[in-house]
Amino acid sequence: MSASLRIVPPSPPMAAVIHDDGEDTDALLIRFATDLRATGWRVRGLVQPPRAPGQEKQMLLLDLDDADARYDISQPLGPGACGCSLDPAGVAAASAVLRRALAEGADLVLANRFGTLEASGRGLAAEMLALMAEPVPLLIVLNPRYLEAWRDFTGGIGAELPPRIEALQAWFAGLARPEIERPPCPACAA
Repeated sequence: MSASLRIVPPSPPMAAVIHDDGEDTDALLIRFATDLRATGWRVRGLVQPPRAPGQEKQMLLLDLDDADARYDISQPLGPGACGCSLDPAGVAAASAVLRRALAEGADLVLANRFGTLEASGRGLAAEMLALMAEPVPLLIVLNPRYLEAWRDFTGGIGAELPPRIEALQAWFAGLARPEIERPPCPACAA
């Protein structure tokens, strides 16, 4: 065997895009999904709509496969309330999108965020675990404050990516999967 030969292991089938509030990772995920879908990959899942500069983050989830499907995941708390406005019922309704993606054999599933609910085993946690068990590649967005919970959730084997399109492309290109009769992602090959 040649000393210059280097074996590169495949990418883990789950990855988290680590972000802070200054980056619009939602627009990044939508761009990544759109590019892959344009070349024939079956990308499914949930994303938040990108926000305009200075706009508050919308607590709304969009189904990548159905432009009309929108899931409101916020609940009104009333004046003076300071609790979390995340609505578990809205998240539960949106979870059907991930179950459908698993049943349809998606090539990649975006599951929006791994956050407060998922860190405690609720929210989209069961659907994420089902995807990971198959294994269907899973991509989420992660606030650094949930990094340890994500590592526990994935057994420490999930990839942690910077919020750059090149990082997502390299991760996706490195996934080990059986031969699929779809065109390769040209952006991923670059």
